[in-house]
Amino acid sequence: MATYEAITKGNPMWNQLSTPSSTLYAWDPTSTYIHDPPYFKSMTMSPPGLHGVKDAYCLLNFGDSITTDHISPAGSIHRDSPAARYLMERGVDRRDFNSYGSCRGNDEIMARGTFANIRLVNKFLKGEVGPKTIHIPSGEKLSVYDVAMRYKSEGHATIILAGAEYGSKSSHDWAAKGPMLLGTKTVIAKSFEQIHSSNLVGMGIIPLCF
Repeated sequence: MATYEAITKGNPMWNQLSTPSSTLYAWDPTSTYIHDPPYFKSMTMSPPGLHGVKDAYCLLNFGDSITTDHISPAGSIHRDSPAARYLMERGVDRRDFNSYGSCRGNDEIMARGTFANIRLVNKFLKGEVGPKTIHIPSGEKLSVYDVAMRYKSEGHATIILAGAEYGSKSSHDWAAKGPMLLGTKTVIAKSFEQIHSSNLVGMGIIPLCF
């Protein structure tokens, strides 16, 4: 009971923290843990309505049972990954990379960790396993993030093809947020896990069935 009697009083270290007077959070542009996300920047009071998907390239071509564990960033940040490159460019030592889970408040890192699973099987790679894909116009093999950003810079949307049970297992929010940040406009699969398909719709990605 003694512990709870002082629960609203804090402790000396907590009470000495300086707090801003503003009612809005002051984003630190140098933080690699918390970043102002882009989701709400162009949001309007009324939904934008239907939109077409034109001149899109296929970013990834999957078979069956692609789970949210394959899609969502998880685990340690690999030293050769786009996320590691982002951190090193900002002076973060490799020993301080931490995990994707600890950086889930930073969309820049999480977008780079989407589809970064080392067990990803992408049909474009003809049997090679790993988080890479093919930039179709050039034929170059690069990380999924780098290919997605190249398509974005070229003005092309992307789609994902998949087999049965796409998005099964736990309902990770980043399994929908990540593909949206990569420029994915639709996922065409044989079947979807129901909650994941709803999450895709919430992020503006159209789940379609063959």
